[in-house]
Amino acid sequence: MQNGDEVKTGVVYIVATPIGNLKDMTIRGIEVLKGVHLVAAEDTRRARILLDAYGITTPVTSLFEHNEDKKSAVLTSLLLTGKDIAYITDAGTPGISDPGYVLVRQAIKNGIRVIPIPGASAVIAGLSAAGIPAGSFIFDGYIPPSSAKRKKYYEGVRHEKRAIVLYESPRRLLSSLADMKEVLGERQVVMLRELTKVFEEIVRGGITELMARIAQGSVRGEITLILSPDRTKAVAEIPETAVIRRLFDKKTKGGCSGRDAIDAIARELDIPRKQIYELVFSEKKK
Repeated sequence: MQNGDEVKTGVVYIVATPIGNLKDMTIRGIEVLKGVHLVAAEDTRRARILLDAYGITTPVTSLFEHNEDKKSAVLTSLLLTGKDIAYITDAGTPGISDPGYVLVRQAIKNGIRVIPIPGASAVIAGLSAAGIPAGSFIFDGYIPPSSAKRKKYYEGVRHEKRAIVLYESPRRLLSSLADMKEVLGERQVVMLRELTKVFEEIVRGGITELMARIAQGSVRGEITLILSPDRTKAVAEIPETAVIRRLFDKKTKGGCSGRDAIDAIARELDIPRKQIYELVFSEKKK
């Protein structure tokens, strides 16, 4: 009690859970789940598997997408009476393409403390093993389900200079990659399937290569896609004199043919060969 009859509010813990391997549960997460008055879970049956594995006997209630508004209000009322509550989703970190946002917002609105308990995340785990520069990246969750909306999305990120992390359904994966190639052209992609689980698979390659591999058999499990950044640069970003000077040096000093020189410069300056050809043609006309 505080100030006479004033009741101290409880705390809501947002607890990350394993994305596959139960051993990836953090010690702190286990302690929190054991110590709160109530665990709210996206799926109580799946939650029970995790809780039983660590001998956690805390009562469990459900909070999922279709009851999130109503149930968050109920849980907020309990928090206001001093009860501590932990929220977990099926896998990974709540609120990241999963329920949790409404509960957090209601808690904040009512002056209730929200404490994140970090842990597994398919986004971060995927980026760490992708082999794609990830000093900065964007995460856009699940790709739109219809082809028209997917193409519109891909068009919007055509020139994105950061890695893009996406989730996709196994049954839509092939058609989604086809739309990706149609809009973006060939691009390097990393597909991570069933991360941390028994049949974990990481496939790296171009979109065409990845599509060919998927077409050979069915794909199952949770899919994370990491799309490499757009590496093209406008000719205006590269001084024309720098390109012409490099071309001259490679042909006269390096003994390269015109084609080999252009290929080498395209790699060095990270610009398409076509742009260099256009620049050379323009210079000849001058």
